[in-house]
Amino acid sequence: MILTITPNPALDVTYHLQRVHWGDVNRVEAVSETAGGKGVNVARVLHQLGEPVTCTGFLGGETGERLRGLLTGVEQRWVAVSAPTRRTTAVVDSTGTTLFNEPGAPVPDEAWTRLRTLATDLVGDGDVVVASGSMPPGTSEAAVTSLVTTVVKRGAHVVVDTSGPLLRAAARAGATLVKPNHHELRAATGRDDVLAGARVLLGDGAGCVVVSRAEAGLLAVVRQDTDADDPLRTWHARPGSVVRGNPTGAGDAAVAALARALHRSDRPLPDIVAAQLADAVALSAAAVAKPVAGEVDLAFYRRARSAVVMSGPDDR
Repeated sequence: MILTITPNPALDVTYHLQRVHWGDVNRVEAVSETAGGKGVNVARVLHQLGEPVTCTGFLGGETGERLRGLLTGVEQRWVAVSAPTRRTTAVVDSTGTTLFNEPGAPVPDEAWTRLRTLATDLVGDGDVVVASGSMPPGTSEAAVTSLVTTVVKRGAHVVVDTSGPLLRAAARAGATLVKPNHHELRAATGRDDVLAGARVLLGDGAGCVVVSRAEAGLLAVVRQDTDADDPLRTWHARPGSVVRGNPTGAGDAAVAALARALHRSDRPLPDIVAAQLADAVALSAAAVAKPVAGEVDLAFYRRARSAVVMSGPDDR
């Protein structure tokens, strides 16, 4: 099974209008409301792809119940907390997308304990757990480390998409794959060079680092067992053309593709990444083509897959 964990989910509200006039009155042309948070977006993409997926994390208050009701078709096993789930607001006009993200509320230690217990009960050998998105304010490195360690001990693959010191905590706990964007990688490692930053996370203990770089696509770096001078294998994949639209859920779609690949294959990690990185880029582009995060244009995805430009270790 694939289990997505969203520690800090959100009710996403998106305003669509032709042009925003800041400091003035704006007439919104359309409003959409969706269940959000990066892990929720991953689950929604996997559901569109026909993959069985279970969604968990922390949920509370009327906002949380609204989110639960909007997340149709996905099995939900939320851990209830007393604080209300946060909201996010996206303003989309002809020039791009502007996001307003509420921070959410702190989560008590006992809620993290219940989440670890739930994960222990649900997953086992060969399953995939995706822990994705921002963490509730005050989340400790110990909470993230304990969650990742618990899942790894169950024999499951762990994919983590978060930021800052908590990203490095997940790597040190033995996450199978971590997926920062290039800004998050720099913030977490202090390295301006993407490959150098990826090396830091691999040195921490991550099995693979996949870095999303907007229009430049994905860079994947995997440590392999080898006697070569450089034990790292690196691949680059980018879309065949620039896709215009809403990039908010692009990284989540890439994570969904990678989680699906890990779940479907028992091949060595470098082989899985080499075979499926282009698929992750195509699905990411298909998310940009949709106006709301957590959705993908499946027809666009199929067309984009054959146009992805891929280069491997010998092309660095």
